[in-house]
Amino acid sequence: MHTTNETTALKPCRWLFNLVLVLVTTAIFAGCQRPQRLNVDVALRAGEAAGISSPIDFVVVGPDGGPLDESNGASDALALTEALRRAVTTDPALQAAMARVRIAIADADQSRLLSNPVLSFVLRWGPGKPQVEASLAQDIILALQLPRRASAADNRLRQAAADAVTVAIDVASDVQERYAAAQAADKLVPVLRERMVLLERLIAIAKSRLDAGEGTRGDLAVLEAQRVELQVEIDQAMLSAREERLRLARLIGEPSSPAQWTLDPWTAPSTGVQPESRWIDTALQLRPEIQAVAWKLRALGDDEAIIQLLPWDGSSAGIDAARDDKWFAGPSVSTPLPIFDTGQAKRARVTAEQLEARHELTLARRKVVEEVRVAFQTLTASNANLDRIRNELIPLQQQRRTLAEDAYRAGQSDVTALFLAEQDLRLTQAKAIEVERQASTAFVRLQRAIGGPGVAMPLIEAPTPVVPSPPDAPAPSESAPQR
Repeated sequence: MHTTNETTALKPCRWLFNLVLVLVTTAIFAGCQRPQRLNVDVALRAGEAAGISSPIDFVVVGPDGGPLDESNGASDALALTEALRRAVTTDPALQAAMARVRIAIADADQSRLLSNPVLSFVLRWGPGKPQVEASLAQDIILALQLPRRASAADNRLRQAAADAVTVAIDVASDVQERYAAAQAADKLVPVLRERMVLLERLIAIAKSRLDAGEGTRGDLAVLEAQRVELQVEIDQAMLSAREERLRLARLIGEPSSPAQWTLDPWTAPSTGVQPESRWIDTALQLRPEIQAVAWKLRALGDDEAIIQLLPWDGSSAGIDAARDDKWFAGPSVSTPLPIFDTGQAKRARVTAEQLEARHELTLARRKVVEEVRVAFQTLTASNANLDRIRNELIPLQQQRRTLAEDAYRAGQSDVTALFLAEQDLRLTQAKAIEVERQASTAFVRLQRAIGGPGVAMPLIEAPTPVVPSPPDAPAPSESAPQR
């Protein structure tokens, strides 16, 4: 009878032991079957998007940061491709973004690790023999959440990589704009100085006429006022040229440089671009800002799944052992009772974060479409105006100058008409330089609007480009919706 009662009493213990064994085995199996971490080659992706052919190396600096000026070697010439390479490979903001990618990689590795088992040991003294208690427990909820935690960390890693690519194309765009501005300023100053030479000649003629009693002081005052205005314009143009070069020096990592390089001659932006709709489609598919929000949504979806087990967070299973006269051992389970906190607040938070990210995705897509359309229309209009100035207005001004010169040589007019025609020709040339700068800026911004020079290259050179998908792009339903 005693044996039967003892066997009956042991049945619940065996059932509990089997349950704990199953839970622990499941946790260990889940930990051993954790997925491999995502491999994101952000250095290559950022380099390709920025328009350089090589990956961008991550630079490890000392506790005081990097050097003030990079040692790129002294050179009298600075080509646009070289300026772009120096800027992208030395920019501190891009290096900081790549460091954040490394942080995300560490988080992804951490998310794949099981929590350490907890060993408890208790020793009590008192009357009789010392009592010993020991227990070994493992968090089972964290192990069950491990695949989802790894997925969320991978998606945040993708988001960090997309943010780094965004910084890279921002740097490339900034360098291209500053380079074009410096080119335009260098080209404008000589034209303004030529206008000053002509104006000085007009002032000399006006003084001669006034001395001969043929002119008026009003004419001379007007010309002298124009000379002062033109000198202010020249000074502003020279200051602008200097400012653009100093900004360019900082962008290429040489803020202390004298910035006296010889720049490439200005070239007109390509006019053989694809239709606007193709640029918009490409931007919606490949723009890294949209991809970053899409990966953020993916990560929040994983967070939502993790929260389902939140009320039981901290549950553990293991084995307890105690020794009085003899050793006693058995399974143990500890779990919180979800009475007050059932995870409702965190579920509401994740839901709100998902709604926020969805609105951010809509905003990002709308901004992309706006930026592409504005840049495309500006480029088209600037190219049309530049073509009109070059092929119509400048030839007409040259013809006017020729006619004025012929009339002067024939004695039909004085030299003032010739100088005025020459002055208007120089004004037209200055206007052409300004429109050239507008076209260059619009072209740079159009490249930036679709994801950088590397992404824009197929749309400029190939007649029917095939836009490749990024290697880790989200599904259309969760990233950039179709237009």
